[in-house]
Amino acid sequence: MMEKKKFKSGFVAIIGRPNVGKSTLLNAILGEKVSIVSNVPQTTRHQIRGIHTDERGQIVFIDTPGIHLGKDKLDKYMNRASFGSIDSVDVVLHLVDASEATGVEEKHVVSKLNKCGKPIIVGLNKVDITKGKFVPEYIQLWEQTRGVPMTEITDLVLLPLSGLKGTNVKKLLDMLFEQLPEGPLLYPEDTITDLPRQMAMADLIREKLFVLMREEVPHSIAVLIDHVQPKKGKVLHIKATILVERESQKEIVIGKNGAILKEVGSQARKDLEDLLDNKVFLELYVKTASNWREDYSTLEDMGYIFSDL
Repeated sequence: MMEKKKFKSGFVAIIGRPNVGKSTLLNAILGEKVSIVSNVPQTTRHQIRGIHTDERGQIVFIDTPGIHLGKDKLDKYMNRASFGSIDSVDVVLHLVDASEATGVEEKHVVSKLNKCGKPIIVGLNKVDITKGKFVPEYIQLWEQTRGVPMTEITDLVLLPLSGLKGTNVKKLLDMLFEQLPEGPLLYPEDTITDLPRQMAMADLIREKLFVLMREEVPHSIAVLIDHVQPKKGKVLHIKATILVERESQKEIVIGKNGAILKEVGSQARKDLEDLLDNKVFLELYVKTASNWREDYSTLEDMGYIFSDL
């Protein structure tokens, strides 16, 4: 560790619309999976803290839910969680999908970040897909919002990235450390996340559903960890309930002769054993709860806090 006076620490919020690659980038930075990754938008629902520590200092990343124009209680929570994180961080990483054109949601994000008062790094993610075809649109959007050319904006820099391939991830860390203040360790050196264990377990199961089912299941699917109890031989018995909104979705999740649910359970069990460093017996159930996205009790059981709504 370097001399204490040179050690830096602070918080970085990763802000962006759904499916721009926030979770993939965070996992690439940390070298380990701490955030759910899927090609289905809106798969991250919590502010997941990923923690990078090296000889220069410690960066605590807040991987926020994707910002979108939703209206139910869960959507309001996710947008509040995203924008609410800005006040308490040292740097904002505005991650965009440079392979997609700007749109209404992106303009909404930029308008919110415009006067946040924090240094901003615009991460132009997925530049490897279309060679940065839409990069000029993102530059133009920021220039129009600020009313000045990019060359005159002093608190914002652009950085081409690929979270999937690791392009410029090291450069990003260098830039972030330049912006952070001197400070002590905020977490023990070997900590990579402070996500509550049951939330992490639920996210691993939900990820397998998205990966296996692709477009068949909407993002309005949830997983509740009902209990975790030791069984004989120190095997952990995990019981989880998968919530869907309609009976037709329940049939899809279970699959013919239970094939889908069995495969989800098999894949999730392996990841859970890696996470918990313990043998796992996983028991999955599927339940229809048509209004779970509007039910405070269910949402709070999942770890959402609505006291400020």
